[in-house]
Amino acid sequence: MHSIADMQREATRSISSTLVIDLTTSRIEVQCLLQHVLNVQRAYLLAHPEQKLDELQMCAFDALLQRRLHGEPIAHLLGEREFFGLNFKVTPDTLIPRPDTELLVEMALQKLLSLHATLPQLRSREPKSAARVLDLGTGTGAIALSIAHSHPNVEVTAVDASLAALQVARENVQRLAITNACFVQSNWFAALGDQRFDLIVSNPPYISEGDIHLTQGDVRFEPLSALTSGADGLDDLRRIIQEAPNFLMHEGWLLLEHGHDQAERVRAVLMTHQFEQVFSEKDLAGIERVTGGKLCSLSKTKTC
Repeated sequence: MHSIADMQREATRSISSTLVIDLTTSRIEVQCLLQHVLNVQRAYLLAHPEQKLDELQMCAFDALLQRRLHGEPIAHLLGEREFFGLNFKVTPDTLIPRPDTELLVEMALQKLLSLHATLPQLRSREPKSAARVLDLGTGTGAIALSIAHSHPNVEVTAVDASLAALQVARENVQRLAITNACFVQSNWFAALGDQRFDLIVSNPPYISEGDIHLTQGDVRFEPLSALTSGADGLDDLRRIIQEAPNFLMHEGWLLLEHGHDQAERVRAVLMTHQFEQVFSEKDLAGIERVTGGKLCSLSKTKTC
């Protein structure tokens, strides 16, 4: 039988060489697999490197390791992924939440703070009524539920065209015990009627069809419909921007995640569809990752 230390050392080398990823990342992945099999915290692995795995544990670990060596995402092997401090159930029916998308949540929370101070002046509602947020293409619900968790007084609606994805999102609502979010099956805005929102966020498909990256890494195991959007990757972004004014309160915000080289084009589309104060925000790698704008006020609509 092998010890925890033996398994970590051998499996780390195997993952690093087979998948061509650095040793640090490989070691973290192996630790995650061992934690899953042994049902322990990382501190336990560090404190008990000499502990031997029994036969059942060895078989379970080796089965997961072989799947990982064939490229299957670690999130699919574990069935969950941490995002914005919360653990979300993940399946092959949804995109895997990624750290880059946390920037979209951070920007949404900033806008909600500014909206909170101005809501009574922007529309005829009771001063204490909650801001309304819409998440388009919610997948696991990571964006919507991170916002709802951070702002329990905000009303969050999330939509997805996929029933399978919505089932995952609804399970995440239950496991996180969030009560201020609801989910609707809808192809973007199609099922929302005349509802209007103070803030709309989306991480839509934005990879161009035929992009070589679709044959590499984790995306090979994710739904293609959640990844690609036309020849230049902008079809869904254009549609969202074009239709969003019909579902935003005046002076409401639209925030969009997009590809590493799409910010300038997204800004241009926003500025031709009634949006002002258009901006792009960089992620930790210095890449313009989120672009947004505010819907023109009634007095400015004709000149925006």
